[in-house]
Amino acid sequence: MTSLHPIRVRRRRLAVVAAAAGLFATLLAAGPAVATPDPGDAPARQEISAAQAADAAAAVKQGEIPGVDEIVHSSNITHLANVPKDALTDLNSDLTFQGKYAFAGNYSGFRIFDLSNPKAPKTVAQVLCPGSQNDITVSGDLLFLSTDSSRSDNSCNSASQPATEKSSWEGMKIFDISDKRNPKYVAAVETSCGSHTHTLVPERKDVYIYVSSYSPSATFPDCQPPHDGISIIKVPRKAPQKAALVNFPVLFPDGGNPGSPTNPGVSATTGCHDITVLPSKDLAAGACMGDGILFDIKNPERPKVISRVQDNVNFAFWHSATFNQDADKVVFTDELGGGGAATCNAEIGPNRGADGIYDIVGKGDHRKLVFRAYYKIPRYQASTENCVAHNGSLIPVKGRDIMVQAWYQGGISVWDFTNSTKPKEIAYFERGPISTDKMTTGGSWSAYYYNGYIYSNDIAKGFDVLKLDDRRTDPAKRVRMDELNVQTQPDYFRDFSH
Repeated sequence: MTSLHPIRVRRRRLAVVAAAAGLFATLLAAGPAVATPDPGDAPARQEISAAQAADAAAAVKQGEIPGVDEIVHSSNITHLANVPKDALTDLNSDLTFQGKYAFAGNYSGFRIFDLSNPKAPKTVAQVLCPGSQNDITVSGDLLFLSTDSSRSDNSCNSASQPATEKSSWEGMKIFDISDKRNPKYVAAVETSCGSHTHTLVPERKDVYIYVSSYSPSATFPDCQPPHDGISIIKVPRKAPQKAALVNFPVLFPDGGNPGSPTNPGVSATTGCHDITVLPSKDLAAGACMGDGILFDIKNPERPKVISRVQDNVNFAFWHSATFNQDADKVVFTDELGGGGAATCNAEIGPNRGADGIYDIVGKGDHRKLVFRAYYKIPRYQASTENCVAHNGSLIPVKGRDIMVQAWYQGGISVWDFTNSTKPKEIAYFERGPISTDKMTTGGSWSAYYYNGYIYSNDIAKGFDVLKLDDRRTDPAKRVRMDELNVQTQPDYFRDFSH
């Protein structure tokens, strides 16, 4: 078994941490993009005290945490490449994959990489299309992009505009990517409260999109309370310009978790943040602010909730979900502090801002989510490092439940939850703080395993490629995928084992 000794060993003292261009560019629009953070992924910057900054600087100087931007990792991880930002200088966001290509979201648009040589990814296109946060997926010749900031219209030439104006637009954009070097804008569909994230439910003739959005207001004409469900869009593959909203199923008829003051420190449920579907099992798991849900998607236009859980002690914001391959477990993440706070420290502890591991017990409509344990990275971070559980994916190994996960400036963690009650880390990669003087947003937004490599989109530092060599995960290298949208989990061993 490969050891987990770091390339550079560092011990972090508890007192140190405080609470809390490419070769080808396709520019579809001109002008600067403005990042407009939304709750859950990029809140207002956390202020830190002079004492906290001094502690962070002292910890770096004494070798108790990595130096500014210094890379450290376990011995079973190799850092193969980093591709800095280029034409799109805003915050990097999510990733998706198809064939030899990776598609990387950015608050200003998206970038396409050729991964033919993972040690040297090449940029083949950069598309300027501002629209926080530009969550991204692909299916066949289509690419889908979320817009979750109010725009003057649905084009890539739009300008920022207040949500209080009726003419403002938010929702889903659709592109034709049959020519990877020249993506073409095809259509758009407006959705209530925009699209913070989205999830594909692919059918042969059509693609269904589950659109997650939240935070309605009586002052927003197109985002009125109650906002207690998800928008469902149907996209005909042969006529994507005819994409249309087909349903808005209510998932929380009782209004969902009321949040504070009933449940102090917990987000009220006013929609979902992210949904992961497992089409082979007709299942979906929703991370919905104050609630975690399991639902049946046999009829993709009419999903049905079959189990719902809350954690009003340790979870603040249910952010995302990951099934294991056997569909008898779900890992939910809690984005405590919204991704902009230092929550991987001694004061916050191991249970808040962590993953929650749930077993799925029972059969059919009687299945229930049952809590088993929390998992959080075992390395404390500096008071200037935003860090909390974020996006990850399964590493497909038969008989084991292993995933890789991003933790913003906490880096990337590979961990095993085969035993639901005793999760353990088996590999890691991280950079030291961007700054020891002030809180600066950065770190890995998404870390996903695809065809033998781990790919990460770092908010500030760009696109990273890692190689994991460990006999516990090496069998995954035999699983070759043609396409991967992580929130549309494949049946790895039925569809892609070669």
